[in-house]
Amino acid sequence: MRLVSLNLNGIRSAATKGLHAWAETLSADCIGVQELKAQVVDLKSPLDVLDGMSGAFHCAEKKGYSGVGLYTRHEPTEVRAGLGVPEFDAEGRYIEARYDRPGRKLSVISCYFPSGSSGEERQQAKFRFLDIIYPHLLALKAEREFVLMGDVNIAHKEIDLKNWKGNLKNSGFLPEERAWMTRLLDEAGLVDVYRRLHPETTDACYTWWSNRGQARAKNVGWRIDYHLATPGLAATARQASIYKDQWFSDHAPLTIDYDFEF
Repeated sequence: MRLVSLNLNGIRSAATKGLHAWAETLSADCIGVQELKAQVVDLKSPLDVLDGMSGAFHCAEKKGYSGVGLYTRHEPTEVRAGLGVPEFDAEGRYIEARYDRPGRKLSVISCYFPSGSSGEERQQAKFRFLDIIYPHLLALKAEREFVLMGDVNIAHKEIDLKNWKGNLKNSGFLPEERAWMTRLLDEAGLVDVYRRLHPETTDACYTWWSNRGQARAKNVGWRIDYHLATPGLAATARQASIYKDQWFSDHAPLTIDYDFEF
């Protein structure tokens, strides 16, 4: 199965930049998108379908803000929107498609972690989200295989961003955030699938670039978009790619192929 994650920074904007035509070249089984910046009433034709895949969405209550979606070629058994936590469910940050088959349970998740870059209030909200999502993923791992695709807004290690020394005190590379990611991987046992396939890659791994200071042209980027998977599913990952030939937002799509069936 081919799974793709992309922060759109506005689905309507991305659609004007060739999102649909690009999706038709992918042969994807599922595309997880983040930062829709749209309401349910906006997500009608042609935005509700990508390459014949029907979309399911979890939108923020606030207009022009956040929101996540999943486009899937396979009919899910169930779709769950939100974490059951009003603070973050109002922001449209989590959607999960469940595929329950005889002898196997699989979930594909699109998730948009909060950013703390705008100030201390949002950084504290980000920490609260991390405290909530960790036990949720741990419980999910106990019952099914899953992959969380999305913009996690954390660069885990020094090789995951260009200017790591200059960002040691900045949101996205704070010691507490990086420690949370280490705990998720080492203690909870989830797998950073891209890093499993490319343990040493540096400059080629970036998925986000600031719009300031010609960051994209100079490749001053961050790796903050992930596939985080259960070990059984991650072990089937065969190849990963980050698409940079065309730009739909300030993020690049991350595609990973798995030897795993829906």
